[in-house]
Amino acid sequence: MTMTADATQRNILVVDDESQITRVLRTTLAGHGYMVRTAGDGDEALEIMRQWTPDLVITDLSMPNMGGLELCRRIRSKSEVPIIVLSVRGEEGPKVQALDSGADDYVTKPFNMNELVARVRAGLRRASHPVQEEMTKIEVGDFQIDLLTRLVKVKDREVRLTPKEFDLLSYLAKHPGRVITHHTLLSQVWGGMSTQQPEYLHVFMNHLRKKLEPEDGSVRYLVTEKWVGYRFEPGDQP
Repeated sequence: MTMTADATQRNILVVDDESQITRVLRTTLAGHGYMVRTAGDGDEALEIMRQWTPDLVITDLSMPNMGGLELCRRIRSKSEVPIIVLSVRGEEGPKVQALDSGADDYVTKPFNMNELVARVRAGLRRASHPVQEEMTKIEVGDFQIDLLTRLVKVKDREVRLTPKEFDLLSYLAKHPGRVITHHTLLSQVWGGMSTQQPEYLHVFMNHLRKKLEPEDGSVRYLVTEKWVGYRFEPGDQP
């Protein structure tokens, strides 16, 4: 078996109380060249992490003992390792809580294995090339964003944004490919008092789409995660 470049020396911890799921994920991820360990709940996962360092964690939300939500909080309190949560359809509340607690992405059960592996690769790439908060420029995919002059270019086309539109785009661009919840965006861009007023976000996101997305009306960069938030996809990588 030939390992992909993304998989080389990468460790993945899978946390789920359903043995069938952990078995399938272990087999599939190992087939892509990853080193995989599994745990049946959050307590066991933390115990494994005391002796072994994963490069990415995949966790279910609903588990006995310590569930995925508390696991996300505990991991994020001490590590920036990428976390992908697995959730059943209709489990919107816990899914949003997990993302607000530090998870990077989610996949809904039943999931497509190719999609999950793609999310794993994306999470590992983001972790390998983090955007530093103190940097003055963001150059990712089709976007060039100057944080000092507040100049935005998409495929070398200059785009004029209002101050709040710029702040919203900048925050999303600092976390490319990551699901950002409505609550997080509102608190980061408008302040904590605005988290119960999502209409702000919907209006400004529509404005951004009109200025950034292709003229044919397709959504390429600012992807809606229904009932949860938004994901910024920067386009073709250089």
